[in-house]
Amino acid sequence: MDTTARTRRVRVPSTHQPSSDRYKPMRRTRKTSGPGPRIAVVVLTRYDRPVELARALTSVQSQDISSQLVLVANGAYEPGFEQPDKLVMLHKNVGIPAGRNVGAEVADAPLIMFLDDDAELLDPQTLAEIVRRFDAHPGMGAMALHLIDEHGNTQRRHVPRLGDRTADKSGNVTYFVGAACVVRASAFNSVGRFDARFFYAMEESDLAWRLLDAGWSIWYAADLTAYHPRTTPTRHPGYARLTARNRLWMAWRSLPAPLLVAYLGVWTAAAIVRGAPVRDVVTGYRAGWRARPQRHPIKWSTVATMSLLGRPPIL
Repeated sequence: MDTTARTRRVRVPSTHQPSSDRYKPMRRTRKTSGPGPRIAVVVLTRYDRPVELARALTSVQSQDISSQLVLVANGAYEPGFEQPDKLVMLHKNVGIPAGRNVGAEVADAPLIMFLDDDAELLDPQTLAEIVRRFDAHPGMGAMALHLIDEHGNTQRRHVPRLGDRTADKSGNVTYFVGAACVVRASAFNSVGRFDARFFYAMEESDLAWRLLDAGWSIWYAADLTAYHPRTTPTRHPGYARLTARNRLWMAWRSLPAPLLVAYLGVWTAAAIVRGAPVRDVVTGYRAGWRARPQRHPIKWSTVATMSLLGRPPIL
């Protein structure tokens, strides 16, 4: 294996961050000969939890098959101990979806896993099994892994179905959770990747709707597990505002008019019942309305597919 380090510069596409910004040098710290790996793992980090990050990277590097490890430093200082295959330094925090897009862009593999920097793959055969399943199902555009916390439980919001009683049941679903997920690069690129403007919250659901409308399926693999600590969305500043803004963007772009009204009504009520500050919700809707995207409503056949899968796009 040639471990000679190489450095090259890459311009930042305007879709990821303002044109006035640049990547810092991206360093290739490992180079392998022969065919490239079938799967790349993108880990986005701000280096605010170095112990968890080290565990995440180790869980990838301990897999039974070769993979490409891409580490994206999202407005963070350069580490001194990680040895990824590719390291991208961003001068500022560009948000989760934009940071993941950057990692996917520099990855060189037909499959791309996104793994949170506080998550871990629990079985060394996970990546090999993911590759096998994508090869066996060419119409699969994305896969969600089964997330378990430090108590061995799965949080309700990490189950890509209504309720939490089906965490142990694999099957086709209508969305996925980004903490440990895999996308087919060709599908991901064909629908425009994550919407970088979202910054935080709802970007996976927005992408999932576009994948489904393009004819791709999304699979929840209950038997492939990853660790993710128990957390609450409210730990993020501005959570209620950003979620409301992004829901409006997602619904405005993708939902037929009758469903748009129903969706926003259902989720406004749900946010209030769950204790979200009404002022933040209203502020988020106002911000979303002022900068709403161009409409591309999904087909009614896609609505029917989602409904048959148990989650019509108003829930």
